[in-house]
Amino acid sequence: MDALQEQENDGLLPVTVWLAGRSYRLRVKPDEESQVRKAVKLADQKITELRTHLAGKDDQDFLAMCLLMYAADTAIDVFNNPLLHQELKQIGDKIDRTLQAMPEGD
Repeated sequence: MDALQEQENDGLLPVTVWLAGRSYRLRVKPDEESQVRKAVKLADQKITELRTHLAGKDDQDFLAMCLLMYAADTAIDVFNNPLLHQELKQIGDKIDRTLQAMPEGD
């Protein structure tokens, strides 16, 4: 089977998206296409917003800033997640119990 046939049989859907005035060809799972398109649309809107506030920058700067903002927002969401805090507390409690159960001198 050649590479083209393999790509056709991998179950991925070829889509073209536009970001910052450029087209990008992607291959996505059919059930993820709408989420990918929404993410690209949000990113493009953020880039447009950055362009209006920061004159004199090029598209690469806007793409980098958009990516950095997304990464920061994602990190903040993860660290502010109450389930994560609960899980970390449980792990800390297990560590404390294990240390308390260890005989002294070990």
